Amino acid sequence: MLAFLTGVVLAYQGGSQLSQYGANIFIVDLVGITLLRELAPLLTAIIVAGRSGAAYTAQIGTMRVTDEIDALRTLGIAPMELLVLPKLLALIILMPLLSAFADIVGILGGMLIANFSFGVSVTDFLDRLPEAVSLTNYLVGIGKAPVFAAIIALVGCYQGFQVSGGADSVGKQVTVSVVHAIFLVIVVDALFSILFNWLGIGLINAH
Repeated sequence: MLAFLTGVVLAYQGGSQLSQYGANIFIVDLVGITLLRELAPLLTAIIVAGRSGAAYTAQIGTMRVTDEIDALRTLGIAPMELLVLPKLLALIILMPLLSAFADIVGILGGMLIANFSFGVSVTDFLDRLPEAVSLTNYLVGIGKAPVFAAIIALVGCYQGFQVSGGADSVGKQVTVSVVHAIFLVIVVDALFSILFNWLGIGLINAH
């Protein structure tokens, strides 16, 4: 829903400006590049940080409070291997899939608005999309997803292990986990933008 509405907003805001110059077809470029390259992976990461990152912290934090982690160590089971590694691998696999799904739904939202509000037919939109959005732009967006996933999983698990005392500490660390994960994801996304620009993987060069 978030991806769909983002596509709708981009098409509305961009289309209202482009239509003044008779450049309605460039709504496809705006929606396609912005969503696939930047917004879809970023918004997906923020939602996942609020859901899965918080859940990781709460689960591990609760196990800390109830001394289950100490029990695992007593049994000779490494908590990192049992609790952290599966979460990390699962999120790294899942995030690119979620990001790709967000791409599709966001493009659909933009396409509907372009069709009904700005006279860009579905056929014209789909014909223009491969020209407007190169494979490089798509891969840049998808390539960010595993990195964001690793950040969210590691921050979530780390904050879970920082829980100490009673149940109130779990709530505190969950809050810290979500804030830190979202902050780091945005910082890393900004660093990616700088890196890609430095390497020449820009919007123009990508074509």
